[in-house]
Amino acid sequence: MSRWGVTIPLPGMPLALHRRIVEELPDLGYTDVWTSEKAGTDAFTPLVLASQWAEQLRLGTAVASVYTRGPALLAMNAATVAGLAPGRFVLGIGASSKVIVQEWNAAEFTTPLRRVRDTLLFLRSALGGEKVTETYETFSVTGFRLENPVDPVPPIALAALRPEMLRLAAKEADGAITNWLAPGDVRRIREEIGHGVELSARIFVCPTADRALARRLGRRLVASYLTVPAYAAFQDWLGRGEALRPMHDAWSRGDRREALELIPDEVVDDLVVHGAPEVCRDRIQSYVDNGLSTPIIALVPTGDDPAGHVRSLGPA
Repeated sequence: MSRWGVTIPLPGMPLALHRRIVEELPDLGYTDVWTSEKAGTDAFTPLVLASQWAEQLRLGTAVASVYTRGPALLAMNAATVAGLAPGRFVLGIGASSKVIVQEWNAAEFTTPLRRVRDTLLFLRSALGGEKVTETYETFSVTGFRLENPVDPVPPIALAALRPEMLRLAAKEADGAITNWLAPGDVRRIREEIGHGVELSARIFVCPTADRALARRLGRRLVASYLTVPAYAAFQDWLGRGEALRPMHDAWSRGDRREALELIPDEVVDDLVVHGAPEVCRDRIQSYVDNGLSTPIIALVPTGDDPAGHVRSLGPA
């Protein structure tokens, strides 16, 4: 099945006003809605609403952090959405970042690979209805069992950027989730996970023919994300390290304005889809042609109506 997803909530639109556009999504050709969480809505509440607004859509978190909720609470959140949308929910989990975990949520951000692995193992047991008493490498759980087991058990996907986490996703999970890559980079990811694993990616899309505006907005995104160590290392691995080095040097000096100016146009054009709607659709399709299973559009706000952009970007 060919999939086409979109991130909700849409930028600049209150969650309470999303019902109409979510109801339209299946007719527009969308198959999925996915959420993220940073400093806006949480990852689960929008999916609870969407589960009641459009029963055809698959729902996914991309992603819920394994640090900002305890293991049991994460299992309960997942079971709630899975119970509302049986067979239509994918639990995407990941490490998130040191800023979000440690500086905003007062949790220690250590050994992310092991913490993600241990949380995955716990969730497999807990969502399967087992009573869990287990000492994992990074935490322990004693006597936890979900009061309302879910059937079917939702698949679990891992947020993964580099080889170790990608290989963990391929071996232990039901899918991998990534972002900040160009269409050609999908092949590199596939070399690590193989071709039998669902690969989803959030793709930043700026639907405007104003190239200067798109690049200006894209630079802000690149600077805000790719200065995070995990994303910086990911771009190094993908081969953009040298192109981004001047940005990193200026950023480390505290010169944010110069950092933005030093991001090459080619990097922005590689990593942020922009142009007229038909140009954007073709570019998104090129990710699929290179091996992506599920593109997840993340709209870049341009000041225009975000629901209108979603309508224009639907494959139907």
